[in-house]
Amino acid sequence: MARQKPMNESFRKNWKCLLACTMISMCPFQYGLDFGLIGGLQAMPGFLMVFGHRDPSLPLGWNLSHERQQLISSLMTLGAFITSSTAGFSAVILSRRQCIWAASALCIVSNIVMMTTDNMAGLYSGRLLLGFANGYFMTFSQLYIQESSPARFRGFLLAGFQFWTSFGSLIGTIVDNFTAKIMGREAYLIPLGIIYIVPVLMSIGIIFVPESPRWLVQHGTMEKARASLLWLRPDKDAVDGELAEIKAALEAEERMARGVGFLDCFRNPIDRRRTIVAVAGVSTQAASGAMFMIAYGTYFFEMAHVGNAFENSCILNGVGVAAILINQAVVTHVGRRRVFLMIGMAICGFCQLIVAVVYDKEPGTVSTGKVIVGLGVLYIVGYNGMVSTYAWLTGGEIPSQRLRSYTFGMAASLGFLGAWLATFTAPYFINPDSLDWGPRYGYIWFPSCMVTVVWIYFFLPEVKGRSLEEIDEMVSETLFILCFLFCCSLRRNANGARNSSRRICRRASSASTSASATCT
Repeated sequence: MARQKPMNESFRKNWKCLLACTMISMCPFQYGLDFGLIGGLQAMPGFLMVFGHRDPSLPLGWNLSHERQQLISSLMTLGAFITSSTAGFSAVILSRRQCIWAASALCIVSNIVMMTTDNMAGLYSGRLLLGFANGYFMTFSQLYIQESSPARFRGFLLAGFQFWTSFGSLIGTIVDNFTAKIMGREAYLIPLGIIYIVPVLMSIGIIFVPESPRWLVQHGTMEKARASLLWLRPDKDAVDGELAEIKAALEAEERMARGVGFLDCFRNPIDRRRTIVAVAGVSTQAASGAMFMIAYGTYFFEMAHVGNAFENSCILNGVGVAAILINQAVVTHVGRRRVFLMIGMAICGFCQLIVAVVYDKEPGTVSTGKVIVGLGVLYIVGYNGMVSTYAWLTGGEIPSQRLRSYTFGMAASLGFLGAWLATFTAPYFINPDSLDWGPRYGYIWFPSCMVTVVWIYFFLPEVKGRSLEEIDEMVSETLFILCFLFCCSLRRNANGARNSSRRICRRASSASTSASATCT
């Protein structure tokens, strides 16, 4: 067995690929920045004077109706749901890089609308357009990284993807903290101006990186795919071998099911299983209840009378960024499934339960405020450091190559749909003008987290360190083993099915030896 190269040596040799994927991984900065900014804007007098209403009974003296609060926060995720759900169709015409260019243009247009309007209709339309951009940013940047990076670095690079999301949220809350005291439109116009930075840099930087080699192979442009791999890989002699593996995997999938469309994600048992696992994996983010803390954190702290709301949000986001950096150091060494996703979801669930119980018993006290902030920090460690990275990673690794755009687009869109549902309904529970539950909202998310932990334990496979082609083989052969066990049961209990069972069992048995080695 060949000795594996030290990580630092591999980093040096793969510097071009790592640099390209790191640049692409900056796309979700916009998504995190928006949540960091919009959560603070809703607790900012300068913003509320334009889009809210006066309410002397509240600490700020101003408030938003829960209807406006719902739409301002949720229209962005609704837009992301719409564009990510059409990712498979877009990928037929546009490449990964072209979709990122389109997202950059949409992002700039949406921000112009938001900065120049002073009425709710204009703000709503800007939020929806920004969601369209973020849906493309989040979906196609991850597809590019998954398809272009070596298996050894895929987890590391996608952890970097999540770092930019958290870093964006941190920058948004810090800027909000400094502009919140301005009593005028500049209080929110200055933060919104930051949104221009990444789309402009991305539009220029993406010119210098090659297209996804797997996308090029799938669209029949083998010479361009080879040129892309030559740029991305340090070992030029191994490029032809990798290109042959990609082509063989795609041809094998096409022989199994020739169609490439949305419905093909469900036509045969293997693709159906992969689709369900990918969708459920990404949806663990929404199941954790994170949108409650991310979208309304500053407003939540303000209404719960927990210290300085903006400073608390900065602390939470700073801890989240630190958790992601630690995660990047261990992601290539530790499995995704039990060690991180299960433990992370358990931490998220119990933190929200304890916060709800403490606030229910002693609302509004100093000690309760300290408990809420402390457990909020622990929650962010569990979510950023364990759940969010691996949720997206699962959704991207499991789909088949032939249907990756459709399956991952569907997984991302349903993840955004869950995020939209959480952001849309949260104001009903936490807004003083509605149910005014405040931190009691955690009662709802504890059982959601526990159900997710059970699903991870029983249904989510471990694929750390495997190439996308190896994952294809693993998933297919695992299904044959299940058929083998099922058919042997039929042979014992149904004489009429004996002959057909033997034929299928012989086929499954031939795959069981290699599959057992792959799955252990």
